Amino acid sequence: MHFTNRFFLLMGAISTILISFTSCNSGGGGDTIAIGEFASLTGKEATFGISSHEGTLLAIEEINAAGGVLGKKLTLKTEDDQTKPGEPANAVNKLIFKDGVIAILGEVASSRSLEAAPICQKNKIPMISPASTNPTVTQTGDYIFRVCFTDTFQGAALANFASGTLKAKKVAVLTDVKSDYSKGLAKSFKEKFSTSGGKIGSELDFNGGDKDFKGQLTAIKSDAPDAIFIPGYYNDVALICIQAKQLGMNIPIFGGDGWESESLLTIGKDAVEGHYFSTHCSPDQGTPEMTNFVAAYKKRFNGKTPDAMAVLGYDSAMVLIDAIKRAKTTESTALRDAIAATKDFSGASGKFSLNAERDAVKALVFIQIKNGKFTYNATVNP
Repeated sequence: MHFTNRFFLLMGAISTILISFTSCNSGGGGDTIAIGEFASLTGKEATFGISSHEGTLLAIEEINAAGGVLGKKLTLKTEDDQTKPGEPANAVNKLIFKDGVIAILGEVASSRSLEAAPICQKNKIPMISPASTNPTVTQTGDYIFRVCFTDTFQGAALANFASGTLKAKKVAVLTDVKSDYSKGLAKSFKEKFSTSGGKIGSELDFNGGDKDFKGQLTAIKSDAPDAIFIPGYYNDVALICIQAKQLGMNIPIFGGDGWESESLLTIGKDAVEGHYFSTHCSPDQGTPEMTNFVAAYKKRFNGKTPDAMAVLGYDSAMVLIDAIKRAKTTESTALRDAIAATKDFSGASGKFSLNAERDAVKALVFIQIKNGKFTYNATVNP
């Protein structure tokens, strides 16, 4: 055989191998469908990411056990963003360009979703956030979705709760200026509470990760509000509540879904007792979907009770899988359109539809911390 012929045969074989590899590595090619996920599995807000990942993993495992989708099994590719700025971008770039995923699930925190969303939008990879509530997340573009309510709804519900349930006429607000979530929720709350006749007292800031809040709390105490609103994350909130108790501040403290973590209870202990927060759902809400999810989650994760982030991780995966089934393809435009058409979806967190802004229209619940446990208090419908 001439060298030239051998060369072309060799190049043809290499091309065949490369084509085969590319096909297998693409999200919808080969025998599996690759789905991406990025979450804070380590770092100061790791309980969020661990919970959402466990819910997502449970959904993938259930679907694979039932035969998969479009005749293929699902593969979950997970990246840890370490709760660090810059890492969400690295994570989604790897998922898109190395792992060839057809869609991405994540993140819980709004700041990290806002970092990743433009990359997904530019590359036309649908992204579904389980729990990022800042309104600007889905405003990034038409490939970005969420299966949670927004802070416009949550902030208004919290304002009504403050005036109605807490009977508060003046509320102090303590905001984490490093968090898009905290700033957005504070803005929504203040607007609604003020227009409803309430008075915003002291408005003070902190930086997420701070350890000493005595200065802000002393100023708040001297202003004598009826309650304190903290739109922050659980680790900071626990320390604030401890220091407020040390200062003898015996007034209600309340916040949003960023409070929900068992770490709030283990760090805050009796200092968080009696306080309230709004969140997406409760394992005690009693719907068949939630009851089934709680049973499956406890069986899979050694008796552990799921929190809202686990439920929303599960729902984000199930919304994506439902869309793949309806689209009958993993092609990005068709998949995006199918996700956008999600209506009356019966999720573990409750029934919801995605609106024209790609946000979930759904109820929220209020939780009170009683006897060291998260106790279901009330449901607020949209």
